[in-house]
Parts: sequence; structure tokens; C-alpha cells
Amino acid sequence: MALGPASALAAPADTAPRPADCPPTVPADARCYNGRDGEGALYWIAIPAQWQRDVLVVHAHGGPTLGAPTLQRGAEDLTRWSVMVKAGYAWAGSTYRRGGYGVTLAAEDTERLRKLFIAHFGQPRRTVLHGQSYGGGVASKAAELYGPVPGERPAYDGVLLTNGVLGGGVDAYVFRLDLRVVYQYVCRNHPKPDEPQYHLWMGLPSSAALTRHQLAERVKECTGVGLPAAQRSPEQAARLKTILSVVKIPERTLVAHLDWATWLFEDLTQKRLEGRNPFGNARVVYSGSADDAALNAGVLRYEADPQAVGMLSNDSRPTGRLRLPVLTLHAIHDPTAFVELESAYRGIVDAAGASDRLVQTFSDESQHSYLSDAEYPALMTSLLDWIDRGEKPTPQKVADLCVRYEAAFGKGCHLRPDYTPPPLATRTPAAGR
Repeated sequence: MALGPASALAAPADTAPRPADCPPTVPADARCYNGRDGEGALYWIAIPAQWQRDVLVVHAHGGPTLGAPTLQRGAEDLTRWSVMVKAGYAWAGSTYRRGGYGVTLAAEDTERLRKLFIAHFGQPRRTVLHGQSYGGGVASKAAELYGPVPGERPAYDGVLLTNGVLGGGVDAYVFRLDLRVVYQYVCRNHPKPDEPQYHLWMGLPSSAALTRHQLAERVKECTGVGLPAAQRSPEQAARLKTILSVVKIPERTLVAHLDWATWLFEDLTQKRLEGRNPFGNARVVYSGSADDAALNAGVLRYEADPQAVGMLSNDSRPTGRLRLPVLTLHAIHDPTAFVELESAYRGIVDAAGASDRLVQTFSDESQHSYLSDAEYPALMTSLLDWIDRGEKPTPQKVADLCVRYEAAFGKGCHLRPDYTPPPLATRTPAAGR
């Protein structure tokens, strides 16, 4: 089920890719194109000078972006992932046809771009689907929707997921409801007492005029975030400690997570789920504050709507029934998509009996949007060896390849072959859920 309008995937009517100036980070001798597909999604394509229809990387980008799609957003994606073109792979990325949440819809748009590429540039020998962040969830869904069919050439030969928001929207985002209720208990300014009150799972009433800058100022006023620690009052420091300790997020992403829990929740609940709430905390036991009894007695409580849970799960939660090789890389200290999401995804895949199709790797890094240049060609080589020769990679193999690629792509290998992520329940408040 797609949270958005249905889309036909056969023989898309599109505008032909038109030549465009490549972003500066793309190799100077590469060819770049952009255009709009038959459903209105914008796209960018980059083809290396020596490409002989070998490997195409189809990219599913992060977000979701809440505004209308733009070519500038697509150019930013190509700029970020120009390492793929430098490594000799053709690259294609869609903006998706609309902003806002919709994993299945974005998977459809990504598949449509793959077909468009083939129609105009020919069938590659191999096609790898790469999903980053929210796009990791998109790619994990697309891998199942468009997996191999007996007697037909597969849409994709393998899947690469980096810092993916994995396991479906309910499990991946429910901690942001925890953040909203704990923040409101501590700060009482989102909404303020003299403003219209609303259920926090709504994110924000559609009539509200609150801006992101104004929200950041409210957080700063309450907790001192944005000020040097020495300039925070004791009360601000105590409030900040409570929020971060209970919800277990880093200080540097507090405002960003509150943004998502405001405007993304508004989009998700009011535009995609017909005003229904997929997140519940009615019986959650919160801990980590100076007075947990008062906290648990005072936070706002909500029951999840089973229909909303079902709609969001149908749209975004993978089945785990993998039919393609899937390789993941996740930063251990990712502040946005917690590394523990990999445990949730592993559990889904194991329960489906497809554990032999999944290899997970981890890096000792603390960024979300992009990791070290040398790590990406190492991942791609490992995945292609698995596809072409049946050599299932080990985390150690990826780490060793990364060191070899440093000569061409720069120092920066941080792979930790021995790492195993903790369960998701150790990161997000789980008792009572």
C-alpha cells in the first residue's frame, strides 16, 4: 500500500533526459542529464566517460523532503554521491514525485527511473539499488516489491543500504513521540500554555504559523541548546539533561529531531494517515530523569490507532523475505538513524528465513548523511563479488577492501568488523510497549 496516489509502472511516459552541466564534484569527463518522469518526479543521471553498460547505481535519497521536489535537490544528491561516478558506476537518482512521507510511493518512483534509464541508455550488466537514510527504508521496500521473478531478468541484482531508516516507520519514528511528550513535560512551550492545545502526535495543527527558527528559539530558551554550556542556567542544564537522558538522543540533534517530530509528524498523520495516530505511549515507562515517578505521572499519553499502525506498516515495513543480496553499512554513532535499527532489520530478515541474503557492516563514525569516501567503493566491490561470483562478503573483507581503496579515494576507513549492534529496545523507551 502506498501512502499517496497510485502509480502505474509500465512503460512510463516521460520527458527525454536532457544534457545538463554536472555538479563540480562529478568527474569532468562524465555526462550528466536531468528531466521529469511521467508522474512528475525529477531526476538526475550521471554516466562516466568510460562506462560500457556495466554497473548502474539507482539511488533512493533520504528525507523525506517535505516541500515540492526540485532539480536542485537532485543535484545535491548527485553531488553527495559523486563517489559512485568516480568509482566508474553510472548513477541515477529520483526526487520522488512529491514531498512528504510515502515509502512505497518513493519505491515506485525509484523503479520508474530505472526503467527510464534503460529506455534511453540501455540495459546495464548489473543494477544496484542504493538507499541512504529514509531512502534505506525505500530501498528495502523496493528490493521486495521488485525482486527476482522466475523467468524474468531481475530489476535489481543487489541492494546497498547505508545509515538506513530500517524496520518500518512505526518502530523507526515512535521515539520522536517520546521526545515530544518528554520535552513538553519539561519545557511546556511546544505548544505554549496560551496557544491552542493539540495532540502531540499530530506534530502541529495545519493552521499553526510556527516556524523552525521559532521552535529552535523555544528549545534554546528552555534548555540552553545553542549556548555554550557555561552560559546555561542550572535550570536549563537540568532540563536538557532530563530530555537527553530519557529519550537517549545526542544534544547536537535535539532540535533536528524536534523538527521531524513536528513537521514530518504533521505531514504523516494529517496528510498520509487521514488524521490517525500510528504512535502509542499509553503504557510506556520512562526512566532516566531525576524523578521518574513524577515524569511518568505527568507526560501526555496516547493510544495508537490500529488502522494507522496498519497503514504505516503496510507502506513502510519490510517483510524480510529477501530475494537479493543485501549489504548494509551503518555508523555506530549515527545521531539520526540509530544503529540499533540494524538489529530490528536483522530480526525481521531472520524471522523470514532469509538471513543468508543479508550482510551488515558498521563503522566507527558519528555522521548520518555521508560516511568516508573509500568505504563506498569497498562496499560496491564486495556486493558485486557476491552477485557475480557468489562470494558472500564478510565485514572483514569490506574493511580490508576499504584500506586498499584509500590510495585512490583518500584516508578514512573506520570499519569495525567485530561490532554487533544492541537491540532497538535498549535505545528507545520500550517498557510497556
